[in-house]
Amino acid sequence: MKILVTGANGYLGRGVVKKLLDTGAEVVATDFSVDNIDSRAIRIAGDVFNTENPYRFFGEPDALLHMAWRDGFVYYSDAHIIDLPKHYSFLNRCIESGIGRIAVIGSMHEIGFYEGSIKEDTPCNPTTPYGISKNALRGLVEMLTAKKGISYQWLRGYYIVGNTSYGNSIFSKIVSAEENGQEYFPFTMGQNQYDFVDYDVFCQQVAAAVSQTEINGIINICSGRPEKLADRVEAFIKENNFSIKLNYGAYPDRAYDSKAVWGDSKKINMIMDKNGDGER
Repeated sequence: MKILVTGANGYLGRGVVKKLLDTGAEVVATDFSVDNIDSRAIRIAGDVFNTENPYRFFGEPDALLHMAWRDGFVYYSDAHIIDLPKHYSFLNRCIESGIGRIAVIGSMHEIGFYEGSIKEDTPCNPTTPYGISKNALRGLVEMLTAKKGISYQWLRGYYIVGNTSYGNSIFSKIVSAEENGQEYFPFTMGQNQYDFVDYDVFCQQVAAAVSQTEINGIINICSGRPEKLADRVEAFIKENNFSIKLNYGAYPDRAYDSKAVWGDSKKINMIMDKNGDGER
């Protein structure tokens, strides 16, 4: 299988490309820069939004995994709204030019404020430009693929735990604070519960989902269980032997954060079980 991956030089893209290559897939990896992408991939630097015939330009791939997205952790960035027409136009060109399968990285922030297990048919009421744009793109992808009669995968991500300072997640910020010798990290009370997925598991699940064709539609890339933010962050600090401590109550909880939310893992569990390793 030949898979085109956009946004391949990003924090998530690099890991997914590596996992796809490890499965034996042929990967065409593209981004503005390709310096950090696994050298086994066919690396193409450039702006995907300016490719007229993506199918031909990228060597007639069997599938597209669209990971490119600006300011992914900056939920109120105007870039999400500004770039939405570009994402739509690019995906439309991909489908019209001949790419037969489309997979796009989504986000649990499409759902908005919700408590409980997020399923495929859970109503979406996003409250940030990031969530609103992702949700709009999901609807457009469903429409475009239905018109052509081809399958799509919407790979809905949850809270990714990684031990690098790259990015804007709370875990990245803790790594950065530790590296800078900070004694305390300003924190909420940490009682909200979320679905946390370790970086390697996230990349493995995405690669496994894209590498198969039987299970499609909305697929939660998740652990399937809730965990208190405080517990996961404390565990993260311990796992990495950090000396930094949490300053509980320095920040209030954000109004748009749910008290307890997690993904329904039925589909991804089926994919991982069929993949042979059952890794979650």
